[in-house]
Amino acid sequence: MKLFDILSKKAENDAAGEHRRRHDTRELEIYSGMRVLVEHPDGTLLFIAKLQNLQSQTAELLQYSEMEVFQETDTQMYLNTAPAPVKIRGYNENKRTAVFMEGMMIPRQNHVWQLEHLNVTAIENERSDPRLDLDIDAAIMVSNEAGAEETACRLLNISVGGACIALDHRYYKGDQFFLKADLFGDRRIFIVYCEVLRVIQTGTSRFEYGCQFLKLEDADQEQIRRLIAQAG
Repeated sequence: MKLFDILSKKAENDAAGEHRRRHDTRELEIYSGMRVLVEHPDGTLLFIAKLQNLQSQTAELLQYSEMEVFQETDTQMYLNTAPAPVKIRGYNENKRTAVFMEGMMIPRQNHVWQLEHLNVTAIENERSDPRLDLDIDAAIMVSNEAGAEETACRLLNISVGGACIALDHRYYKGDQFFLKADLFGDRRIFIVYCEVLRVIQTGTSRFEYGCQFLKLEDADQEQIRRLIAQAG
């Protein structure tokens, strides 16, 4: 075999190996039990589900009926014709990454869907999520129980992963509390558990805190995404 043929074959094998490594790395970003948002290809949210029985390119979607964003009839208008192409967004809590997928969905039984040709299309670090500047009244609470004492603060900006707040009270990295704000304007108060990641002193007794959200519900994540998209 000529040297040129040997080098060409090696290059092909290297390229194939690199492709397999990238594919394997992406597949490791998803796992059984991951909570996901299932969307129509045009971006319309269909329902929220748990990814389960994950295989190489197949899985099941267990629909959370109590967390549906659209009415059952609206969802079925699209899903009655099988198989249906869908986009899926999940969140890897261990690596703090957003995982974007696509596949073909087939109804199996009530609130259970078979997912075929599952493919991870993109992985994004949580910190790449866009932020929305707000500067609105908010409050800090040590608990989310009714009647809990509140400390006034300013909510300066927000993303799916966290928020920046300002107030005249000293917190430290690792401190945790509940953030409360009238965020969506629908009479439902937004309350989320936070952890301080960054502290910036802007005055003698004025501090800004970069916080990450802990245990944020998928429905709240989606509303924040929509709020940011509408503002943009």
